Amino acid sequence: MDNILYCSVGVIVYNEAANIGKLLDALLTQKTDKSKIQEIIVVSSACTDGTDDIVRGYEKDHENIKLITEAERGGKSSAINKLIKAANTDLLIIESGDTIPDEDTVEKMIIPFQDEKVGMTGGRPTPENDPRTFIGYSVNLLWNLHHEMALISPKLGEMVAFRKIFDQIPPESAVDEASIEAIMKDNDLLLKYVPDAIVYNKGPENLSDFIKQRRRIETGHLWLMENCDYSVSSQNKGLLLDLALKELKKDKEKMFFLFGTAIIEIYSRFLGWFDYKVLKKNPFKWDIANSTKNLNKDIKK
Repeated sequence: MDNILYCSVGVIVYNEAANIGKLLDALLTQKTDKSKIQEIIVVSSACTDGTDDIVRGYEKDHENIKLITEAERGGKSSAINKLIKAANTDLLIIESGDTIPDEDTVEKMIIPFQDEKVGMTGGRPTPENDPRTFIGYSVNLLWNLHHEMALISPKLGEMVAFRKIFDQIPPESAVDEASIEAIMKDNDLLLKYVPDAIVYNKGPENLSDFIKQRRRIETGHLWLMENCDYSVSSQNKGLLLDLALKELKKDKEKMFFLFGTAIIEIYSRFLGWFDYKVLKKNPFKWDIANSTKNLNKDIKK
């Protein structure tokens, strides 16, 4: 009897030439026993930096890699909908083009689907930013808080797996993973956070990109609350404050860094609120934070 769980991995990219080769190498060398990557589908949204040429090189050498190109950017959710339509398995993984999974992350994210009640899983994003700098500390703090929140109430992002029980997510959503969470909840399926399924990422390295990213995420969550009646755990301000205070107790020497991060987060959320409520903006086709590209993670081929 074949007990292998087959999955499709979708990589959503926009100008990821600096990272796409390392990411595909990491996916091609995944350690799997009870799961198998049947196909890797790269959805490229109007790339202009040579990303498509790199992927075509891999596509030529690996029959399970497929490239889908978009002549015009329609936003990440629109690209995900193309992936859903093209995928040939019932289990899908979505990974951002500026991340790299650990060597067994796919296996760890797929195994929970042995339980038919599980609808979606997510790994643990782990930034490579230097925590000794203020922005590096801020990035690490937010992802640490994300981890602690997800242990209490799953909040999934950067790399997620889910059952293909729907044809599409709202193309105008700027928070695609949260939109999938909402669908799973509506179908009474469980969300499962897998903290040892590591996916490496790189947060912003300057204040401008940091605020840009946090502002856009807040706007996306406000849209989701209003249009899908769903709120992610990071919108729970009481939980967020409690976890932040616990982080402070761990490292009191970084007190000023923590308070500085809190002020920037509050400011960014205000800007996101202003964008959505006052300016009526919904940045589902967002400006790229260029400093988040080109991870330094080395992949063993």
